[in-house]
Amino acid sequence: MTTLLAIGTGKGLFLATSTDGRRSWQIGGPHFPMTGVYAVAVDKRRAVPRLLAGTSSSHFGPSLATSDDLGSTWQEPEHAPVAFPADAAASLGRVWQITPGGPAEPDVVWAGTEPSALFRSVDGGRTFELVRGLWDHPHRPQWGAGFGGQAVHSVLPHPRDPARLVVAMSTGGVYRSDDAGASWAPGNTGIHARYLPDEWPEFGQCVHKIARDAGDPERLYAQNHHGVYRSDDGGRTWASIAAGLPSDFGFPMVAHPTRPGMIWSFPLAADSERFPVDHRCRVYRSADAGGTWEPLSAGLPDGPFYPAVLRDAMCADDADPAGVYFGTRSGEVYASRDEGDSWSLVAAHLPDVLCVRAAEV
Repeated sequence: MTTLLAIGTGKGLFLATSTDGRRSWQIGGPHFPMTGVYAVAVDKRRAVPRLLAGTSSSHFGPSLATSDDLGSTWQEPEHAPVAFPADAAASLGRVWQITPGGPAEPDVVWAGTEPSALFRSVDGGRTFELVRGLWDHPHRPQWGAGFGGQAVHSVLPHPRDPARLVVAMSTGGVYRSDDAGASWAPGNTGIHARYLPDEWPEFGQCVHKIARDAGDPERLYAQNHHGVYRSDDGGRTWASIAAGLPSDFGFPMVAHPTRPGMIWSFPLAADSERFPVDHRCRVYRSADAGGTWEPLSAGLPDGPFYPAVLRDAMCADDADPAGVYFGTRSGEVYASRDEGDSWSLVAAHLPDVLCVRAAEV
């Protein structure tokens, strides 16, 4: 079995592969050189896995490319497949998230974008249509922009019910749909927005990332702009699980693909000090749905460490035991083949790592 690790950077996409149980890696690329790759997906719902990459060129603009041969060749249409219709009076900044749909919809792919919008494909990511229910939501004029822009960055299809979907955006918060995107309700009760005049608003929270539990699809996890939370009711209400972490600020939130209750995060000191806590490179893992946390650092740098890890620059693969990966803003990529117990360096001196995705192919 081959493990594929897709690494999106500020200057292209790198593809790393391992055929020896993730002990060593061969790195190819860059694909789309000098192009920002903010989103990557590995869609395994067909006989041959499809790679999807959201690219952002300063000259040609944003687009989305696909590959059906694990990156040997890419198909990129002449006209960007993700684009706002003329009557939306908006233009695409970039694709921030690409998420394959659930098992009941093998050709559905979702794309979250900047400005904050959701697009749906029914042909495996070749073409997309704007989800009007979210775009026309009465809250949209009040959604703001986080430090990195205004974007839908998390898309969580329900694994059992195709009509149910949860998204998160910065800023705006969590929104839920129970009718395949026709209508949406905010789901932010319990998420503290200490930076707003109303610290407990219906919407407007700067959620950085959300993830869904492997065993209970109603259990979600969130990393907020200050705040780490769990929801046990599909995102309607949230409770803090930050106790035991050295900081409640950070960007990624990763859930184990098959093991219930296991999650990983990479805390930073604060929004005004976006360095790892104590300048130490440490991943934090919980095996009990955020009840307790443990630092993981075996094999990681033990000296002063300053780079941050962005919201999509951390992921887990679907192997057993699961591999965990993260990339830094200084171009290092680290991997664990034992769910975080130990780590090794996959690559160094890459451009700024924006996203990572991994799977057995």
